[in-house]
Amino acid sequence: MENTLQAYFTAAYWRELFQDFWHALKTKRFYYELVMMTVGMLLGAAAVYYFLMPSHLIVGTISGLSIVINTLIGGNADTFSYLVMGINAFLLLLAFLLIGNEFGAKTIYTAMILGPLTQLWDRVYPYTHFTHRVIDNPDLLAQLQAGHAVTDSFGNSYLLSRAGEVLEPVKSSVMAMGLQQGDVWFDLICFVLLLSACQAFEFRINASTGGLDILAKIINKYLHFDIGTSVAIGGGIICCTAFAINDFRLVVIGLIGTWINGMVVDYFTAAFSKRKRVCIISEEHERIRRYIVDDLVRGCSLYNVMGGYSGKENIEIQTLLTQDEFASLMAFMRSNDIKAFTTAGNVSEVYGLWFKHKKRNGKVEIDNSEDEEIKLPNLKEVRAKRIQKKLKK
Repeated sequence: MENTLQAYFTAAYWRELFQDFWHALKTKRFYYELVMMTVGMLLGAAAVYYFLMPSHLIVGTISGLSIVINTLIGGNADTFSYLVMGINAFLLLLAFLLIGNEFGAKTIYTAMILGPLTQLWDRVYPYTHFTHRVIDNPDLLAQLQAGHAVTDSFGNSYLLSRAGEVLEPVKSSVMAMGLQQGDVWFDLICFVLLLSACQAFEFRINASTGGLDILAKIINKYLHFDIGTSVAIGGGIICCTAFAINDFRLVVIGLIGTWINGMVVDYFTAAFSKRKRVCIISEEHERIRRYIVDDLVRGCSLYNVMGGYSGKENIEIQTLLTQDEFASLMAFMRSNDIKAFTTAGNVSEVYGLWFKHKKRNGKVEIDNSEDEEIKLPNLKEVRAKRIQKKLKK
C-alpha cells in the first residue's frame, strides 16, 4: 500500500492517467458506455427509491445501510442521497488504498450518481403518491412547517410535501392496493429483479455499482474468502444493521433477499459472458481455420482424429467463441455449403491463456499475454477495432 500511495504523488502517474483519459474522450465508445452506465444506474435508483425506501426493507447493499442511518436520524430523500454518496466515497477511497486502481473511473461514476438519481426519481414522481394521502389539517401543517416531527397512532411520521401539503401515511408499499399494508415479499422480488438487472447491465460493460462490490473485494483480498462468500458476508453484515429499525421478521427477509440477489446476478452475469466451445470436423478444415483466425480474430487448436466408423483420418478444430461469433461462423459454413460435423457447448468462465489474434500489415500475429480472467468487454474492443479496419478498406 505504501508503494501505491507514493505513486499517487508522482507527476508521471498523473500525466499518464490524464493521457489515457484524454484519449478515451476522443472515442465514441466512451460516450456510448457513459450513457449505458447512466441508464443502468437509473434503473437501480428506481429499485431503491420505490421498493426499499417506502417499506424500510433492508437488503445487503450500501443503499440498505443508508436507509438504516437515514431512518435513525429522521432524514428524507435528500439526506439519503448524501449518505449514499458519502459512504460510497469512503469505500472508493479504501478501494484505491487497499486494492489499487482496478475499479477505475467507471466505478467512481456509477457509485457517485446513485444518490442524485434517487433524488431525480423523488422530484419526477415521489413514492408518496402511492403510499400517502393529502389531508387538510392546519394544526399539523403548522407543526411540520415549524420543523417538528409528528407521528400517527402507529408511530408513522406525517410528511410535508414539496407543495406544502400534509401527507398522511396510509400504506407501506407502492405495490399495496387501497388503504392497506403492502406485501413485503412482493417488494423484495421487485427490488431484487430490478437491482440484479442493473448490476448485470453494468457488469456487461465492465462497470459496477460500487458500494458492496468494493467491500466484497476488500474481504476477498485480506480474508481470502472467494468472491461469492465475500458478497454474502458483506451483505449479511449490512442486513444485520436493520435490527436498529426493523423487527426480526424483516431482517430475515432482507437476508433472504441478499441471497436471492446474488443468485440472480450470477445468472445474468453468466448469461452475458457465456462463450461457446466449438468442435468442428471437416475436410475443409483449412478454410474454416482461416475464417476463424482472419475474420473472427480468434485462436483455435487443431487435432488429428480418426473416425471410428469410417476409419478415415481428419482434422478437428476446437475454438472458443462468443455467441455472436459462433452465429457468424455457422452462417459462413452454411452460405459456403461446407460439410462438417459440429458440436458446441456453453462455457461460462475462461482462465489462463486465451490467445488474442490481431491483424497487422496483412499478417496475423499472436499475442500470448496471460490474463487471470478474460472479460467480455475487452473482447468487444478487439472486435470493434477489426470492424473499424474493415470499414476503412
